[in-house]
Amino acid sequence: MKTINDSKIIMTELVLPNHTNQLGHLLGGQLMLWIDICAALAAGKHCESVCVTASVDKIDFHHPIKLGEVVTLEASVNRVFSTSLEIGVKIFAHSFASPEKTHTNSAYLTFVKIDKDGNPVPAPKIIPETEEEKRRYEEAGLRREQRLKNRLK
Repeated sequence: MKTINDSKIIMTELVLPNHTNQLGHLLGGQLMLWIDICAALAAGKHCESVCVTASVDKIDFHHPIKLGEVVTLEASVNRVFSTSLEIGVKIFAHSFASPEKTHTNSAYLTFVKIDKDGNPVPAPKIIPETEEEKRRYEEAGLRREQRLKNRLK
């Protein structure tokens, strides 16, 4: 078993002109790419193995991210089920002119640990330690129930 802190990944990106739309805001698709990479790194770090994206549950866009801002993505495992694991990603933006960070986005993704032949294999269990980790662990279970209900429709 591992702790949630063992899986944590922090990734930093600079918003350049080729990442933006006509308004000078970060493209949603570019942010989704960074989210997927950061989440994949957290899943792989936890499993010490290749993990593949099974689903993107939810991405909330709270605030636009502007050209020239620094984007910090923080990903960690929320919960492990059998072969799948939910990764939570929080996204923050700030400019060099101000140290204040703005929480701009949140996302939940499901990854599956696979072997060299591409078959799902059991992922190491996780131990939530802090109250925040325990809350995220419980909420991940509720989201999984909802995902499974939606999959059967």
